[in-house]
Amino acid sequence: MNLDPKSNGLNRRQFLNRLTKAGISITAACAAGFWFHDSKGYLSSKPKPPNLALKDFSIGTQGQKMSIVRGEDRVATLRMALKSLGGIETFIKRGDRVLLKVNAAFASPAMLSATTHPVIISEMTQLCFRAGAATVVVTDNPINDPASCFTLTGIADAARKAGARVLLPRDDLFNPMTVKGAKLIRNWPVLYKPFTDITKVIGMAPLKDHHRSGASMTMKNWYGLLGGRRNIFHQDIHGIIMELAMMVKPTFVILDATTAMMTNGPTGGSLSDLKNTNTMIVSTDQVAADAFGA
Repeated sequence: MNLDPKSNGLNRRQFLNRLTKAGISITAACAAGFWFHDSKGYLSSKPKPPNLALKDFSIGTQGQKMSIVRGEDRVATLRMALKSLGGIETFIKRGDRVLLKVNAAFASPAMLSATTHPVIISEMTQLCFRAGAATVVVTDNPINDPASCFTLTGIADAARKAGARVLLPRDDLFNPMTVKGAKLIRNWPVLYKPFTDITKVIGMAPLKDHHRSGASMTMKNWYGLLGGRRNIFHQDIHGIIMELAMMVKPTFVILDATTAMMTNGPTGGSLSDLKNTNTMIVSTDQVAADAFGA
């Protein structure tokens, strides 16, 4: 490029304009050269996030996969359902470290059936310890304030009295995860760290109406493991439920339909929203449990 203003008959303003454009082009070319060449390895040396995935916590039981027991007493029906599947010893062994993923989404009392009932959390914790479990952890990432939710639902008190550790969500417990084959859960914060030293996972969900998904059951219960602005997934609620089931392979799930929330879910708020359906479902197949619950 000839930058002599007189040789081209340019006035001062035209000359400076061309000079500025030439400078921009040279700068862009240098920047592109850095990004594409990167001789000092600035880009290649940047650590990549680990490819995290939850373990498969299922135990591959043969034969019966699901037990359905009718009755008004949650503790009695839970015990009977587990017994028909071979007893808690079929699933929990000595030294196991168990995580109970409960639904503690809302700061509402247990009588409104918006969350996992504390009596079955207490019972499940005690059963695990009787089978020889070393530790039992109870956790969820509620929609409302976690401390208030775990307190007002009665979950924290019931779990601690039974000997479980209540783990409230913290930022340092989340890690970005991508579920293989997923379109939605890609590099998304998930409550991952509580699972790292766990050997068995039990999902415990109430049966509820849900204004977006139609129903909230065992697979929707894993939604409480997501962090970030997870409400964006409401745009594809059925897609995210499917991917949650791909992400978590539990030892077994419990669907408590003793008192089902029939309307105004998932929060409810009135006893008029509820119906006594007197059913407890325990299953190693979460899809089967939800299919029956629906």
